[in-house]
Amino acid sequence: QVQLVESGGGLVQPGGSLRLSCAASGSIFGIYTMGWYRQAPGKQRELVAGITSGGTTNYAASVKGRFTISRDDAKNTVYLQMNSLKPEDTSVYYCYSYIASTYGDSRHYWGQGTQVTVSS
Repeated sequence: QVQLVESGGGLVQPGGSLRLSCAASGSIFGIYTMGWYRQAPGKQRELVAGITSGGTTNYAASVKGRFTISRDDAKNTVYLQMNSLKPEDTSVYYCYSYIASTYGDSRHYWGQGTQVTVSS
């Protein structure tokens, strides 16, 4: 079994910052791409940021320059530093990771989601 556990969401005022964390645990052989999606009520889930095992990053245009994704492979953890938050960033944020398990299979795994609310 492989699990992704997220933390760090909450309520923040516009212009503020939050840092999301997502730790993978369980029967892990290797972790490849990691990243974050978000989904607001009534909207489709959208990619926020991703990072490869080699450290290459990509961002949605709407967050570029404000959000920074990073990973700590020793801790099997991906982070999302969110600065200059806007009300339109309000969403449930989901982490994902493409993981090879010790059982020989490889697939995407998802976290449970963490709410980020940007409001004054």
